[in-house]
Amino acid sequence: MTPITDLVESIERKGLWTNVLELDRNQFLKVKGSKDTNLYWVVQGSLRIYVVEENEEHTIRFGYTHNFITALDSFLDEKPSDLYIQALKKTTVKVIDKATFMDFMKSSPENTSIWQLMLEQLVLQQMERERDILTVSPLERYMRVLKRSPQLFQEIPHKYIASYLRMTPETLSRIKKS
Repeated sequence: MTPITDLVESIERKGLWTNVLELDRNQFLKVKGSKDTNLYWVVQGSLRIYVVEENEEHTIRFGYTHNFITALDSFLDEKPSDLYIQALKKTTVKVIDKATFMDFMKSSPENTSIWQLMLEQLVLQQMERERDILTVSPLERYMRVLKRSPQLFQEIPHKYIASYLRMTPETLSRIKKS
């Protein structure tokens, strides 16, 4: 058991989920300009978070089975976000609203520690990703993501992985073959 698994089971036992959503492939959980202060637990399926800049989509994060996903900027500051969250295949998510989640996280020192750990891991992952995009070759980016998240390559269509890695699908294909 991991701290996250324990946390999800505690939320389940306390009946804190506010909703369960079934999303069809390509359906949006969140769109640009909307405010969303929910946190989602992916029961099954996969989603991507992306932005659109100059008519080009840039994938910045994925969520798949047994992961939390949210538009973190909107979740934290409760303002509209430029992020989209889209299901990549039929996906089921459990929903917990921010107020309920934060009350639960503050209800014990253990929960507070788990929340801090979640945020720390997210910041470290984001820093590593930014460093990779700015300083390492496409091959090195691919190898790091493959090592860190091998399930990504089983669950996510390659065109979205290529977008996440900031390369064309053709470059990703060439790298995988080499």
